Amino acid sequence: MSSGYPAHREADVVLHDGSTVRLRPVRAGDQGALQGLFERLSEESRAFRFFSGAVDLKRAARVLAEVDYEERYGLIATRGAGERVVGHGLYVGVGAGRAEVAFAVEEEMQGQGLATILLAHLAEVAAENGIPTFVAEVLPQNHRMIEVFRRSGFPTRTRTDPGLLRVEMPTSFSPESLARFEERDRLAARAAVRPILEPRAVALVGASRRPGSVGAEVFANLIESGYPGPFYPVNPAVERMRGVPVFPRLEEVPGEVDLAVLAVPAPRVVAAAREAAAKGARALVVLSAGFAEIGEEGARRERQLLAVCREAGMRLVGPNCLGVLNTDPASPLDATFIPEAPPPGNVGFVSQSGALGLALAEFTEERRLGVSSFASVGNRADVTANDFLEFWEEDGRTEVALLYIESFSDPRRFSRVSRRVGRKLPVVAMKSGRSAAGARAASSHTGALLAASDRTVDALFEQSGVVRAETLEEMLDLAALFSSQPLPRGPRVAIVTNAGGPGIMCADACEAAGLEVPEAPPEVRERLREFAAPQAGLGNPVDLIAAAGAEDFRRAIVALSAWEEVDAIISIFIRPLATSSEEVAAAIGAAAGELARPLPLQAVFMTSGERGPLASAARVPTHAQPEGAARALGKALAYAEWRRQPAPQAPELEDVNGDATAAVIAEALAAGREWLSAKECERVLGCYGVATPESRLAAGPAAAGEAAAELGGRVALKAHGPGIIHKTELGAVAIGLEGSDEVEAAAERMRARLAERGLAPESFLVQRLVEGGTELLVGMATDPVFGPVLACGAGGTAVELLGDVALRVCPITRADAAQMIRSLATFPLLTGFRGAPTADLEALEGLLLRVSTLADAHDAIVELDLNPVLATPVAAIAADARIRIAPPPPHRSWPRTWA
Repeated sequence: MSSGYPAHREADVVLHDGSTVRLRPVRAGDQGALQGLFERLSEESRAFRFFSGAVDLKRAARVLAEVDYEERYGLIATRGAGERVVGHGLYVGVGAGRAEVAFAVEEEMQGQGLATILLAHLAEVAAENGIPTFVAEVLPQNHRMIEVFRRSGFPTRTRTDPGLLRVEMPTSFSPESLARFEERDRLAARAAVRPILEPRAVALVGASRRPGSVGAEVFANLIESGYPGPFYPVNPAVERMRGVPVFPRLEEVPGEVDLAVLAVPAPRVVAAAREAAAKGARALVVLSAGFAEIGEEGARRERQLLAVCREAGMRLVGPNCLGVLNTDPASPLDATFIPEAPPPGNVGFVSQSGALGLALAEFTEERRLGVSSFASVGNRADVTANDFLEFWEEDGRTEVALLYIESFSDPRRFSRVSRRVGRKLPVVAMKSGRSAAGARAASSHTGALLAASDRTVDALFEQSGVVRAETLEEMLDLAALFSSQPLPRGPRVAIVTNAGGPGIMCADACEAAGLEVPEAPPEVRERLREFAAPQAGLGNPVDLIAAAGAEDFRRAIVALSAWEEVDAIISIFIRPLATSSEEVAAAIGAAAGELARPLPLQAVFMTSGERGPLASAARVPTHAQPEGAARALGKALAYAEWRRQPAPQAPELEDVNGDATAAVIAEALAAGREWLSAKECERVLGCYGVATPESRLAAGPAAAGEAAAELGGRVALKAHGPGIIHKTELGAVAIGLEGSDEVEAAAERMRARLAERGLAPESFLVQRLVEGGTELLVGMATDPVFGPVLACGAGGTAVELLGDVALRVCPITRADAAQMIRSLATFPLLTGFRGAPTADLEALEGLLLRVSTLADAHDAIVELDLNPVLATPVAAIAADARIRIAPPPPHRSWPRTWA
């Protein structure tokens, strides 16, 4: 073998039915396992694979196990203890940038997408190894293999020869093939969640009749939920519980088991998981604590548990979780130890915290919220919120998704999934942990700006359309609003109240939330004057005064709903002596059914202990303070505006040269350098179409003077070398110089200043000066969780001081680029503020797109600073650039859920 074993290519992948297999490169010792796979194939499948039913399988396995991981590369899929090989894929180089590809999949695994997985992983490896084209020879009768190629999304070309089909395809991923794999991801995730929320049979290992124990609570909840399928409690010390037979061991359960719920002490979980695997369970919910959350011993136990699940293809919820719940009348399930289950409804909730799940269940009745399904994922060893989002997208019952997130396992997949799901239903997330991600070597302006990880979370949520809740209270407010009211069509709010002060408070809160409170026109005032007291203020806020009765509230809300210049109504009530909250609540509930047109209606009851006295049929969200209603409505408007925008498309930049960029980076890494030189930065940026000023590199002051003479006109002079990072602070930059003598003298002074600080410039860069333009920073830094993060903000020497920056997780779309620029506080400087020239915004957006594409394509680039970028009326030019590189981490193959 010319290359070492590529362990980073090992991956767990999910099949169409939601189960998993282990994928890894072939090793020389796999000959026997490969032979076993070929022997188990049907005669027809062997003929399809080897073009003969009489092939020497031992010799074939020996040959196929001989790989070099470059020109000959093989992958196997394994399942079960002992790594039973259930699939094999191989490419063999045949010259001229082409490789022949072939597959074999065990009979029982066929039709589950395994061959397509193998094809995708092999294509990625081949492309990295410089093989741009796959070819395959297929017998015309092998319809299944032909369908694999056809449905893969790779553009194929087929030639028909006598008795043979020759298929040719590129190894690079087209937008169509990526879309096909995303669709497979979606189907696999739904299939994985189905046996968790809709199991055909459930076993509870650790069922107990000891009051207050987890096993007793889950047993009671499963019984009381009305779960319709077979239910098998397991406990060796008990024979019956509440009339239900109890089995001593899982293996003695008479029927099949879809879902096994484990409520046993942590040291017994792995053994119980093995029994569930032997029983054929498709999913586990592990309630037990004592895993990664307690330290290394628990983490080791968690790895063992996950390995058992992977061997069997089982999916795992938990460990250390509260359980799962489904309120669907067709398949009710309560496999939690929640004391009182939430009522049925249209809100799906996933939480990494069991305590948050308990809190949600406690508050749902008060808020008139109903839950479609709930999952506490605990340590999130396998199944995550992403999988449940995929399920809710199509389950027909979930209209709002609530997520409590403590950390991200796969933020890129989260962004992709939430962006798509958010087009259909609101995704509301509360993310804990707003502190810095820890020590990051922030040696550039961009690194310093990204040091607080929560900015990146905000960026991820914003570009994905996720509505961020800051508190549990706000999450519930948003859930109540989204689950019962239409989205606002605009920012204009009508406020009706029986007290002036709260109305003013609400108007102020609306303005702070980005909403508007327009003045009521004469015709609206006339309608209100028909029933309002003479002393009422009818301008908006509409103050009905304390004497107003419940009927006045009803009529005011209906009248305001006919006002076409408002998009939402907030009603505020403080209990006076004469009118009760219950009466007003009933009147608001009645008004909700009489609105002249659909628009969101919220109620505020500023009376202690009376947050939700509305009739449940009305489903009007209620709040204790006006600010909560305004904040929820402001975030609902932002989501509605995001959703109304057309789905953005990733840009396709054809004028880039990724190969030349990779060569520059490879040479620098081989030389052991951390920073690219000025000329290398210029070459890299040029490969991606980023404009830079015309420049010359000079070895010393005299050469710098000569370079200035060549360029002519006014120039900028910059020193480059180890330790020369923030040039302005070090006196390593001078602008507006003209003539060779002035430049040479400036270079001499610069060298002397740097020498006083113990620094020595390796070279000087002389650039043609770009006159005018607004200074911006465009940069990128690699976040250890989110990958490359793009920054755009106010540039120049006060970057960190101003802190005016917009962030996005790469890659971005043109819509993201436009929004980043327009969100800056300094954006008016780009649009002619006080007579300044208007910048070419399209050019600036293009620069952001190109930097994003560069960062996303080359993971050896860990920091990049373009500061300043000069935004002029005709261009966006990177006047100074710094690029830091590092050996990239082992590359992971396609996401594990692609099947």
